[in-house]
Amino acid sequence: MRRVVVTGVGAVTPLGGDTNTSWKNLIDGKSGASSITRFDATGFPCTIACEVPLGAGISSSDGTFNPDDWVSTKDQKKVDTFILYGIAAAEMALKDSGWIPNDENSQFRAGVGVGSGIGGLASIEKTSLLLKEKGPRRVSPFFIPGALINLAAGQISIRNNLKGPNLAAVTACASGSHSIGEGAQMIKSNKADLMVVGGAEAAICPVGMAGFSASRALSTNFNDTPEKASRPYDSDRDGFVMGEGAGFVVLEELEHALSRNAEIYGELKGYGVSGDAFHITSPAEDGDGAYRSIVMALNESGIGAEEIDYVNAHGTSTPLGDEIELKAVEKAFEGKVDGLSMSSTKSSLGHLRGAAGAVEAVLSIMCLRENIIPPTLNLDNPSVETKIDLVPYESKKKEVNSILSNSFGFGGTNASLIFSRYYN
Repeated sequence: MRRVVVTGVGAVTPLGGDTNTSWKNLIDGKSGASSITRFDATGFPCTIACEVPLGAGISSSDGTFNPDDWVSTKDQKKVDTFILYGIAAAEMALKDSGWIPNDENSQFRAGVGVGSGIGGLASIEKTSLLLKEKGPRRVSPFFIPGALINLAAGQISIRNNLKGPNLAAVTACASGSHSIGEGAQMIKSNKADLMVVGGAEAAICPVGMAGFSASRALSTNFNDTPEKASRPYDSDRDGFVMGEGAGFVVLEELEHALSRNAEIYGELKGYGVSGDAFHITSPAEDGDGAYRSIVMALNESGIGAEEIDYVNAHGTSTPLGDEIELKAVEKAFEGKVDGLSMSSTKSSLGHLRGAAGAVEAVLSIMCLRENIIPPTLNLDNPSVETKIDLVPYESKKKEVNSILSNSFGFGGTNASLIFSRYYN
């Protein structure tokens, strides 16, 4: 069986315009939540979000994001913001990997996979208003290719000469994790030697906030204290905080990576998928779908549950989902949870929906590298008793050899990834 390793990571998040800034602020316990600045949210039930900090760019010491560092001003007008985030994070990951496709065969054996739950929602909203106000002749010819989800993968492949598999996963909040898992399958089945895979999302816009508010998914009780709003497992949680950004990893066949002396962050050992077949938005009440996804990942990895040191939880801060996931983990681990740590990085980043699983995969890989577990913020009054360490308030030093990362989405779609320290 061909083994799949991680040789590069990249992220644009509400905590920073690059991977290292995002990681440092996460470990320092900072929150990316604030009042919405992308538009006037007066009158909306939820007026807060976790926005990517815009400013001087990744070359600057402030760690903010400037799209000019990645895409020309002219070309920025041709794509939605989620594609901009995706391009930047993917190229960060490629640069981090040190791999360049120098010949045609290398190009043919390298592919791209991008997950997104909604894609160019802001562009669709803006163009719809323009159509109504100005008429059809004012609609840009770049509107459709600038908003389509698979065009994120298309843009990344074109810019970097990646001519192998070109995929787009659209599975709501599990999209990023499915993109990574399916990219690994391309390598295992010998359809590629290298895959640039991840997720991107940018839906902090009026229709996005109104839609998720209408479905009662967003937090509305903490508009005056945004940093307190995302509170997984806490009794006062009332919904998630909308986030945006992108996360990407470079997956590589082991021998391909070794042949070029690449730095190996870790190995993708397991990938689990399942469907709840229960409800369009709510998870199955018994957590069966999540449980089966986790067990599938464990079985493929060959790792016993007791060998998992940390779970990066889906943990969105919704009233139902958090406890259901917790019960699913306890069931999958057959009670072997003594010493297990599990936290939700969404308490710091908000919920990046289709990009969430990919960003969380990047952060999980950083945990392997640094042996530090990020905290669950705002866990003042846990709503359920558990022997699992939920890592409240502060990050903790801990030897980490294997990590489980969960992602679950609307429609009952589930994905679980297991990353382990690489050993010969």
